Amino acid sequence: MNRRTDRFKGAAFMAPSVAGVLTFFVIPFIVIIFYSMVDNPIRKNFVGLDNFISLIHNKAFLEASANTLVFSLIAVPAAVVLSLLLAMLLDMGIPGKSRFRTIFLCPLMVPVASVVIVWQVMFHSNGAFNELISAVGADPTDWMNSRYNVLIILSLFLWKNLGYNMVLFMAALANIPEELIEVARLEGGGWWMIFVKIKLRYLSSAIFFVAILSLINSFKIFREVYLLTGGYPYGDIYYLQHFMNNQFGALNYQKLSTAAIIMSIVMVIIIGILFVVENRFGKEVEE
Repeated sequence: MNRRTDRFKGAAFMAPSVAGVLTFFVIPFIVIIFYSMVDNPIRKNFVGLDNFISLIHNKAFLEASANTLVFSLIAVPAAVVLSLLLAMLLDMGIPGKSRFRTIFLCPLMVPVASVVIVWQVMFHSNGAFNELISAVGADPTDWMNSRYNVLIILSLFLWKNLGYNMVLFMAALANIPEELIEVARLEGGGWWMIFVKIKLRYLSSAIFFVAILSLINSFKIFREVYLLTGGYPYGDIYYLQHFMNNQFGALNYQKLSTAAIIMSIVMVIIIGILFVVENRFGKEVEE
C-alpha cells in the first residue's frame, strides 16, 4: 500500500513536467515531422521525402547551411580553447584576478539588444571604427557588408560566451586532485606533461559540456545577426536560422519543418560523436 502511494505521489509530482515536455517539445516535433511530409499545411497531401529532396537542391538552404557549418567549426573550437586558456590563467593566481574575472563575466548580465547596440556603435558605416580609420586617412568601410563580417560576428559570439565557459572550466580545474599534480612535479614532470597527462583528461567532461553549449550558442547567433543586419544579411553571415525565419515569414511551413528536421539530425550526429570521444577519455580517467 505504501509503495503504491509513493508511486502515485511520484507520478503526481512528475505530471506537470511531463505535460510541459509533451506540450512544448514532443507534440510540436511530431507536428513538424507531419508538415515536412505534406505538400501544403492546408491541402495536407502526403509527399513522402519530396520536401527533403527539394530542400537539398535549394541554393539558399545550401548557402545558409554552409555558412552555419563554417561558423560553428570556427566559433566552437575558439570558444573552448580561449575559455580554457583564460581559466588556466586565472587558476595560476595572477594579480588582479577578481577584476579580470569580472570583465569576462559582465557580458552575461548584458541583454542581447544592448550588446547589439554596442557593436552597431563600433561597426556601423558611421561608427567608431570608421571614425578612427578616417582620422589616419584611410577610407571608411561598411563592416557588416564586407569580407570582415564573419570576424565581427565571431568577436561578438566570443565576447558573449567566454565568461560562462571560463567559469565552468575554473570549477573543473578546482576538482582535479592536487596530489596527482604534486606527484607529477616530484617525478620531474613539466607544465606541459601535467596539462596533457592529468589536467586535460580530468577536464574531458567539462570540455564536452562546453563544446555542446558552444555549439548550441553558435546556432543561436542568429539573434544578434538579425538585429544587426535584418533577415537578409550580406554573404557569409546568412545562416540557417535566417533561412528558416524567412520561410516562416512566407508561411512556407513545409520547407521550415524540413530544414528544422535536417538541422536536428545533424546536431544529433555531432553531439553523438562528442559523446563517443568524451566516453573514451572518461574511461581512461576512471582507470
